[in-house]
Amino acid sequence: MANTFFYFALLIIFHFSMPTFSKKPSTILTDQSALLALKDHVISDPENVLTSNWSVSTPVCNWIGVRCGSKHRRVTALDLTGLGLVGTLPPHLGNLSFLSLLSIRNNSFHGRLPVQLSKLRRLKYLNLGDNSLSGEIPSWLGSLTELRSLFLYQNNFNSSIPLSLGYLPKLEMLILYENQISGSIPSSIFNISSLQGIHLRNNLLSGSIPSISRDLLSLERIDFTYNNLTGHIPKDMFDYLPNVKGLYWSFNLLSGKIPASLCKCKDLQFLSLSHNQLEGSLPAEIGNLSMLRHLYIGENHFEGEIPASLFKCKKLQVISLQENQLEGSLPLEIGNLSMLQTFSVRQNHFEGTIPPQIGNLKNLESLGLGGNNIGGPIPLAIFNISTLSMIDFNSNKLSGHRPSNMGLWLPKLEALYLGANHLVGPFPMSISNASQLIHLSMPGNYISGSIPENLGNLRNLRWLNLEANNLTSSGMSFLSSLTKCRGLEYLYFDLNPLIDGKLPGLVGNLSASLEEFTANDCNIRGSIPSEIGNLSLLIELDLGGNKLTGSVPTTIGGLKELQSVSLSYNKLEGSIPSELCHLNKLAFLDLTSNKLSGPLPACLGDLISLRNLFLGSNMFSSSIPSTLTRLGDLLLLNLSSNSLIGPLPNDIGKWKVVTTKDLSSNQFSGDIPIGIVDLKDLTYFSLSNNQITGFIPKSFGELLSLGFLDLSRNNLSGQIPKTLEKLSYLRYFNVSFNRLQGEIPRGGSFENFSIESFKGNEALCGAPQLHLPSCKSKPLKKSKARTKLIIYVALPIAFTLLVAVLIFFILQSRKRKDKLSTQENVWAPEYGTEGIVSTKDSDLLGTIGRERSAVNNCALSILQVGLECSAELPDERLDMKEIVTKLKKIKAKLLKDTERVR
Repeated sequence: MANTFFYFALLIIFHFSMPTFSKKPSTILTDQSALLALKDHVISDPENVLTSNWSVSTPVCNWIGVRCGSKHRRVTALDLTGLGLVGTLPPHLGNLSFLSLLSIRNNSFHGRLPVQLSKLRRLKYLNLGDNSLSGEIPSWLGSLTELRSLFLYQNNFNSSIPLSLGYLPKLEMLILYENQISGSIPSSIFNISSLQGIHLRNNLLSGSIPSISRDLLSLERIDFTYNNLTGHIPKDMFDYLPNVKGLYWSFNLLSGKIPASLCKCKDLQFLSLSHNQLEGSLPAEIGNLSMLRHLYIGENHFEGEIPASLFKCKKLQVISLQENQLEGSLPLEIGNLSMLQTFSVRQNHFEGTIPPQIGNLKNLESLGLGGNNIGGPIPLAIFNISTLSMIDFNSNKLSGHRPSNMGLWLPKLEALYLGANHLVGPFPMSISNASQLIHLSMPGNYISGSIPENLGNLRNLRWLNLEANNLTSSGMSFLSSLTKCRGLEYLYFDLNPLIDGKLPGLVGNLSASLEEFTANDCNIRGSIPSEIGNLSLLIELDLGGNKLTGSVPTTIGGLKELQSVSLSYNKLEGSIPSELCHLNKLAFLDLTSNKLSGPLPACLGDLISLRNLFLGSNMFSSSIPSTLTRLGDLLLLNLSSNSLIGPLPNDIGKWKVVTTKDLSSNQFSGDIPIGIVDLKDLTYFSLSNNQITGFIPKSFGELLSLGFLDLSRNNLSGQIPKTLEKLSYLRYFNVSFNRLQGEIPRGGSFENFSIESFKGNEALCGAPQLHLPSCKSKPLKKSKARTKLIIYVALPIAFTLLVAVLIFFILQSRKRKDKLSTQENVWAPEYGTEGIVSTKDSDLLGTIGRERSAVNNCALSILQVGLECSAELPDERLDMKEIVTKLKKIKAKLLKDTERVR
């Protein structure tokens, strides 16, 4: 019996072992085959690593990127990092059954992950980052239960994060940043007790941050930056994250307050919550975060004062609170943060003065206080912090002088912003000692004196903004010094009316990198030097509001990068040079208020990038070139106050995105084109003071964005269309001094317009508040309508009735003739010396005359009825009942008169 049981058991074991015995054993040759398949799927090997090294003549374990285990001599690691390989991953890789590490990061593999990789059950480290892999993140990754690190960053994976990833019990690092992953964050991820880091930034994740229900003692870093996460931060979340060191949740849509439980994370070093919609005050307990180094909570809706406890965090290196609604004074305790490198509270509501204790921060590199209400002088100690690279005091109420030695002790200063304050005194000459300065900006102050001629010592200068001060410069000599700044890109010194002088030709020697040059309202005289055409990379040129004379230089046409030109409010003469039409990137052209003349160049239609065209207040004297309607992206057009003639372009509707169009004070004629209906974005339209005729188009009522409409001082006729009542945004309306008639619309915005909008139109009638005669009834819509009514209605009625009377009269006459013919023997004429003087029936001639008179009176009465039917006002016209009554009376009178004469 025992032997039987033994054999039976052996049979069962043999039966279930047959597949194993019959299966071909896996060997190093299997690994070799899998790797050669990978080589075949690589279409580009720029360093020839696989081509020259992966060969059957060389042992697999000696191949570059391959590592084998010492026990089984099987491939345990494959690392092809950074070889520039291009290709796809073959399914054969699933046969590397001993593989524990697979890294192909920083290559150009594409396509989907083969499902056969799910067989790599020994895999602990998988790094596929920085490739072009796509498709969904496969759910089978959840079956790789030995996995510790999963790196899929910087690929093109989409869809959502599979729930199965939450079942990897040994996972420590989950790195999925910079893909196109959407959906919500699975709560199952926070069930992995071994997890140390979650990096999901730069994806399309949405929904709220999942709650945590268990202690995650190993989790140190959570990065959700640059997603679309919404909702509140879970209140008790941080009760389960006692060892977290970094929270990176900026650039989302998170709302609500910062939970007080956050302050329990005693090891927290990095807190980044900027660019969200968080609100409320900062937790007073924030001072408990004694290890905190970086604090980024800018661009939210925080309010209140900075908690004093924050300045107990002595390890703070960065405090970034900009663009909130924080208020109060800057705490004096800031001087205790000796390790502080960056302090930014820009764009808040802070008041008071700058604490002089900031001068104690010997490691400070960036100081941003701009956009507040801070007043008083700038503490001198700040300009002794030799580590400073950026100072931003823009848009405050700072006053007083700047220290004369402000540049002497700032060897690392790269950016100085002092604009929009109340600073006075001369320009600090010592600023030229800050040799590393790149940005120097101090517009909108009361700085006086001469612009230093040693600014050329700032050889790294790229940005110089001195606009809106009281600066002077003899002969604009400072420009000569600036020619030494070969990297200068932006130069603004406009709104300094004391500069005066001519623009020298050496302006053409300024940096070849110069992109913006603005010098408007500086009392610059003379002509524009042709050398300005040497600034080949110039994007913006603004010389408006000066006293420039001469013509527009043709050399400007050579500035191929130019996007904005303003030469307005000068005394320039001549025509627009055709060379300007070569500026294919030009988006803004302003030549307003000069003495330019001649025709508008047809080639302006070639400036297909043009968005704003201002040519008003000149002496142009042509029609609008038909080519101008090719500017399909034009937004603003001003041709006012010229001598332009002819009709408006019929294809005016091609300016489909135009919002402002001012054609006033010219000599345009003809009708308003019907294409105006296509200008759906139009908000401002003026045709005043021209010679426009015809009617106001009803289609104006379809321009629902219109807020300003001026058609005054033209020869428009007809009525004001009631369709204009639909223009709910219309705030200004003027049709005065035309030949309009009829009732003024009363609905919509017309309730708010005064008589000034309608005067000079004698035939208009309207509401009593306009002091115009009231309208008895609605007049005919067009003056031709009355004529049509007479021709097509009244006259046919009158003619028909008249014919009927004549027929009646003829029939009566025939009867009388028949009667007379039977009585011819009864009477005969009597003759005298004067001819026929009597008859037997002496009243016959008088009878005939009286009959004719009765008929004439009848016809006149009928015509009178016809005229009454065609009265201009509807309530003055006869209705059908009145017409029938009057015609019956006329008939009765006719019959009575004719009977009487018989």
